[in-house]
Amino acid sequence: MVRSFLAAAAALCFLVTSSSADEALQKYVYEKAEMGLPFRISLYARDEAAAKAAAEAAYDRIAVLNSILSDYDSDSELSRLSQTSGQGKAVPVSTDLWRVLVRAQDFAKMSDGAFDITVGPLVNLWRRARHKQEMPSPELIAEMKARVGYKNLRLDPEHHTAELLLPEMRLDLGAIAKNYAIDEAIAVLRRHGITRALIGGSGDMTATDAPPDQPGWRIEVAPLDVSGAPPAQIIYLKNRSIATSGDMFQRVEIGGKRYSHIVDPHTGIGLTDHSLVTVVAPDCMTANGLTTSISVLGPERGLKLVEATPGAAAHVVRMPDDKIQLVESSRWKDVPKAAPPP
Repeated sequence: MVRSFLAAAAALCFLVTSSSADEALQKYVYEKAEMGLPFRISLYARDEAAAKAAAEAAYDRIAVLNSILSDYDSDSELSRLSQTSGQGKAVPVSTDLWRVLVRAQDFAKMSDGAFDITVGPLVNLWRRARHKQEMPSPELIAEMKARVGYKNLRLDPEHHTAELLLPEMRLDLGAIAKNYAIDEAIAVLRRHGITRALIGGSGDMTATDAPPDQPGWRIEVAPLDVSGAPPAQIIYLKNRSIATSGDMFQRVEIGGKRYSHIVDPHTGIGLTDHSLVTVVAPDCMTANGLTTSISVLGPERGLKLVEATPGAAAHVVRMPDDKIQLVESSRWKDVPKAAPPP
């Protein structure tokens, strides 16, 4: 009886202490451009000094990763690796680049090449197409396609080396680099004692514990930008990540046809099925790897990858032929959501 009373008193004391600690936390929001896009950090800390120190350390980590993973910076480690393509060189790579390359190749194998970081030559081709508003010639597409293929990136796990087997290959980590950076920045915040935080970059986000007295961080799953599309959903994100892929903001219209910035490595052409793919997953790299794979494979094949990935859930809205389609994975119903407005 005494033991039960002491246990109850201890539990009550813990609740009161936790509540007091939560009340002492204040919200701080920071935003800074890194990797060519704004990274927004929202966190709760006991004071501004603690918040600022943690946020600055997180941004420092992102800046270091940009110097490693950028395909725009000709002096980044990634670019220097690409410059060795076709030379028969197995190049030692840093721990960070190795981790990203390994995960990328895992996604490539899992998706039968729908996710492929060797797609750089085709991505550059479609960047020029968007700039010129001009369709690349079939000959040029074929030429760039010949430089692409994840099986032509050889990784040696024993020596942590990477080799690009074909001449003029170019790696593009755009579909995964910022997501690795987000997860790494969250790890930095945790090391600084920040347990309630949300970091986002270009719509992809990772959250830790929920804000005080909230079920999670409120995140809007945007609707497809067409008339009659299903409305936006508000989800609560806690100790999870979310990523979205689609052509709402990066696309080109040529000859009355809409082409996405997401390129199908198998065809060499930007996707044409106007879509918005959202995935919630245990980490941000997994979330983005799945959104890209679903975008290329389509929902029927893509959602099989989601169902096979523990803790992942997907929401897909698309309009391939002037008809809106909504497809969700089985675990999407378990994602916590705010009640829709009456």
